[in-house]
Amino acid sequence: MNDEQSPHELRLKRGSHILNYIRQFSATEKVVFGICVIAAAVTMIIMAARLNNQFSIEIPAYGGTLNEGVIGLPRSINPVLALGDVDRDLSALIYSGLTKYSNGKIVGDLAQSFNVSADGLTYTFKLRPELAFHDGTPLTTDDVAFTIQKIQDPAVKSPRRIDWTDVTVNVISPTEIRFVLKQPYSPFLTNTVIGILPKHIWGTVSDEQFIFSQYNIEPVGSGPYRVSSIIRDNGGVPTQYKLTSSGEYYSKKPYIKTIVFNFFPEENAALNALDQGAIDSVSGISPDAGYRLATDSAQPYTVLSSPLPRTFSVFLNQDQNPLFADKVIRQALDMSIDRDSLIKNVLKGYGNPLTGPTPFISTTTAIRAGLAASTSIQLAQSLLEKNGWKRTLGVYGKKNQKTGTTTLAFDIYTVDSPDLKQAAELIKNAWTALGAQVTIKVYEGTDFYQNIIRTRKYDALLFGEVIGKDRDLYAFWHSSQRKSPGLNVAMYTNAKADKLLDDIRATSDEDARALKYAQFDQLIRADIPAIFLYTSDFIYAVPKSLGNVKLASMTSSADRWSGVTQWYLETEDVWNINLFTNK
Repeated sequence: MNDEQSPHELRLKRGSHILNYIRQFSATEKVVFGICVIAAAVTMIIMAARLNNQFSIEIPAYGGTLNEGVIGLPRSINPVLALGDVDRDLSALIYSGLTKYSNGKIVGDLAQSFNVSADGLTYTFKLRPELAFHDGTPLTTDDVAFTIQKIQDPAVKSPRRIDWTDVTVNVISPTEIRFVLKQPYSPFLTNTVIGILPKHIWGTVSDEQFIFSQYNIEPVGSGPYRVSSIIRDNGGVPTQYKLTSSGEYYSKKPYIKTIVFNFFPEENAALNALDQGAIDSVSGISPDAGYRLATDSAQPYTVLSSPLPRTFSVFLNQDQNPLFADKVIRQALDMSIDRDSLIKNVLKGYGNPLTGPTPFISTTTAIRAGLAASTSIQLAQSLLEKNGWKRTLGVYGKKNQKTGTTTLAFDIYTVDSPDLKQAAELIKNAWTALGAQVTIKVYEGTDFYQNIIRTRKYDALLFGEVIGKDRDLYAFWHSSQRKSPGLNVAMYTNAKADKLLDDIRATSDEDARALKYAQFDQLIRADIPAIFLYTSDFIYAVPKSLGNVKLASMTSSADRWSGVTQWYLETEDVWNINLFTNK
């Protein structure tokens, strides 16, 4: 080869002379030179790494799998039929509604826009363009109308039927639909969050077979995730659902590619799987489990919690036990309860004290201060004694010329749940110390509803009520709801309260509604138809690697998925170009 340099070669000028100098180095000089070269290279690498760290940022990346543990089994992954948390969890990911919740507010989901008439009777929705179900079939207002028709059909027995009673559905075009109400109902928009069924699939299923259809277990929706596989046991019962992000979803593609739902018959089995690393997360766990997991910092998960509008109270049935018609008794019972002790011992701190029917009013600082000042068994005993009650052998009684002696004795009925049974024991202890004779009666869930709540055959009922995002308390306190299936389990009757509840339903102005809620809350507090105890938290164990999880404005377990498209497991580093541009 001649000395002429190839155009593909890169030579250091006078490189041969440099190499000749190096060859002349002594052994020691060569070692020192080598160390210097290595040090220079390491320094350059460190400087480059530091420069990269200084100018790069970590951002979410697409990919990853979240193995979710769920307590229970799916039965109807169908928004029209869904009752339990498992069905609602899966439905929230697989289906989309006309609207959805975002940061506690209702915004369009499938609907591009919506408007409400001035009289509050007409709601008009316009769909986004080119919507489709997971199987590629276009989604139109015919699917929306079909879904509502199924909800309204008595033969289908949808638990959402009451939400759509007396609502007329008018399809204006494939992308526009209108709902007309017979009377104003300000929380109506909350009903439009319901997921939309594909008419081309469900239209072939009769009303009689609707609840038994395979599509309740193999759902097709239009949400951010679609069912990609189902694993069943030997009896055909699903043990695992694998969901993958859907290419048909109209909105932002979720960062997490796959969510695997693993079903467990009870909490301990799910917690064991979490400890063993078989699953990454588990939701709706008990306060005891939440406390244990939260204190185990060595594990790869963390515990999140969020307040739920689930109000737990002891409802006093004056129709069943005339003892509770005496307001002095109700006041004494209320004064004897140490709510902070209940939260500490029963909820392990995962809850807030409650002294009225509205959790969005009851937990203010002022009310908590008043609560602490008024809780006293001694003051309650003084109140009873000032009103003619005398204590004999530890139990108060009061003589009456017509009825003889009335004893402060009654039963507490509750459901067979660890938390409620523990709460019942603590409440019994407080009221026994007060001077009451209390018996606890515990029933299995179905029996509790059918033979106790439905029949209204109880003295005092330790029970939890779920208040939706619409904050509608009508079903719990309006006198028209005193009989089943109404939920006025305190058998409360007050014309002023009825009027306020009616007005709240018809009022769309938020300030006016807030004022009426405050008036209603004060009225209930004055009457004391129930001993309000606490609200509980939703508790969720998630992997520490899961980013951007925000639990806010929750009313049910499924609400945690409202921001799922922003969750991520994978990240990548990119240079922040904003640092190189003028602001």
